[in-house]
Amino acid sequence: MNDNHDGVILPERVLPVPASISPEAQAALRRLVGPDGVPHNARHVMPAPDDLAGWRRVRADADAWYASALGERMGAVRAGVETIRAGGATLHVAAPATAAAAFADCAWIDLHGGALVFGGGDACRASTRLQADRHGILCYGVDYRMPPEHPYPAALDDCLDAYRHVLERHAPQRIAVVGRSAGGNLAAALLLRARAEGLPLPAALVLLSPEADLTESGDSFQLNRLADVVLPGSLMANNLLYAHGADLAHPYLSPLFGDFTGGFPPTFLQSGTRDLFLSNTVRLHRALCRARVPAELHVFEAMPHGGFGDTPEDRELAEEITRFVGMHLGVVSG
Repeated sequence: MNDNHDGVILPERVLPVPASISPEAQAALRRLVGPDGVPHNARHVMPAPDDLAGWRRVRADADAWYASALGERMGAVRAGVETIRAGGATLHVAAPATAAAAFADCAWIDLHGGALVFGGGDACRASTRLQADRHGILCYGVDYRMPPEHPYPAALDDCLDAYRHVLERHAPQRIAVVGRSAGGNLAAALLLRARAEGLPLPAALVLLSPEADLTESGDSFQLNRLADVVLPGSLMANNLLYAHGADLAHPYLSPLFGDFTGGFPPTFLQSGTRDLFLSNTVRLHRALCRARVPAELHVFEAMPHGGFGDTPEDRELAEEITRFVGMHLGVVSG
C-alpha cells in the first residue's frame, strides 16, 4: 500500500452549525441543508459550456428564484428607479426616498452577483433599489449582458460604458464601485481596465466575496467545498461559458492576477470562514497590501457565500460598508 499522499486526508465528519454565530444565522445555515446533510444547492448540476439551451433553462429558473427572494425584501423599499441606456449598457438608476444630504452629489455603482450568468433583469433592478434605500445614496445598477448570448468581454464592456456615464455626472472622488460575487470580479476588472484606458479611478471599491479567480486555484475551493451551503462547489462550467475561450488567468477575467502597483482605490473586502471564495478574498487582500493599496479585510464567522440573509451579521456588514464608503467619499470621518 502506498501511503504517500500529496495533501491531508480528512476523516468523514459532520460539520455542525456553530454556536458562535447569532441564532438567526444558525437558522439560515440549517435551512440551506437537507435532512441528509447535503446542501440543497449541491444538487444542482450546471450544463456543459456548449449546451446553450440548457444554460437558458437554468438561467430562467435562477431568475425566477432571484425575483422571488428579492420580492420578499422589497415591501419596505421606497427608492424610485428608472432604466436608461448608457452606450451599450443598460442602467437602473435608483434614487432613495430620503437620501442622506451628505451623499447628495455621490454615486454608488452596483454590480450584481449571479455566477456571471444570472441575476440580471428584474432582479438587478430590484437590487439597485434595495442598495439605494439601504445606504441613502443614488445607485446605478449595471444590468450587464451575460452568456450564453453575450460572453466575455460583453459584461466588462457594459461596466466600462456605465462607468463613463457616471463619470460624466459625478466627480471620481464622489463615486464608489460595489460588486458582489461575480460583480466583484467585474468591479475589480473594471478598474484595471479603466486605469489602462486613462480614466480616473473612483474614491472607493467594495468587493463582497469576489469571484476574483476564475481558475479556482485557491485553497478554499477544496477546503470549503460542501461546507459552503450557498455555493458548495466549483463554478468552472460557468467560468468557461463566460470566458468563451479566453485565458481564465487574464486579469480582466481573474483580477486577482492584476497589477495593482499602478494605482488602485481604497478597497473593502468581505468573506466568511465557510465561503468557497474565501481564498479569492484573502489572496486579493494580500495582493493589494503588497502594492500598498489601503485595504480592509472583513471575514465573518461561519458565513457562507453571499451572507446569511437578514441576520445581525448581515446588518453589521451593511453598516461597515456604509462607514467605509462614507469615509472615502468624504461624507464621514474615518
